[in-house]
Amino acid sequence: MIRLASETDATAIKDCADQAYAPYIARIGQKPAPMVADYEAKIAAETIWVATDEDGDFQGFIVFFPDGPHLMLENVAVLPVAAGRGIGKSLIRFCEDEGRRRGCASVRLCTNAKMTENLLIYPRLGYVEVGRRTENGFDRVYFEKPLS
Repeated sequence: MIRLASETDATAIKDCADQAYAPYIARIGQKPAPMVADYEAKIAAETIWVATDEDGDFQGFIVFFPDGPHLMLENVAVLPVAAGRGIGKSLIRFCEDEGRRRGCASVRLCTNAKMTENLLIYPRLGYVEVGRRTENGFDRVYFEKPLS
C-alpha cells in the first residue's frame, strides 16, 4: 500500500534514508543529500508518500512535488531488509501515475554520479539522461521520463 506520509512517519522515513544511503558516504565523500533532508517539512508540505506491507509496516518512501509542468522525483528509498521486492519500482510507478493524473508532461529526477547503480536502473525504467552538473558539492546526473 502507498499512502501520504503523516507526522508519525517522520522517524521511520529518516531511519530509512539513513540505512539506504549510508553505504554511499564513503563513495561520495559526504552524506548524500537525502540523509540531511528536513523530512518534517516535506511531510507538512505533503510531498512524501510511504509504502507499507500488508501488516501496515513501513517499507520505504518517495518524495516528489510539482515543478512547473513536470513532477520532480526528489528521493526514493527502501529499507535494506525490504530491498529486492519491487517496492522502489512500485513507488516510482506511483509517482509517474500521479504525474499523469495531475497532467504533468514528465517526471524529472537527479541522482549522484557516484551512485552508479542508479545510472543503470533509471534508463531501464524509461528515464533518459538529460544533463550533468555539480550542485551544492554533489555531482548530479539528471534524468527525465515523458508521461505522454
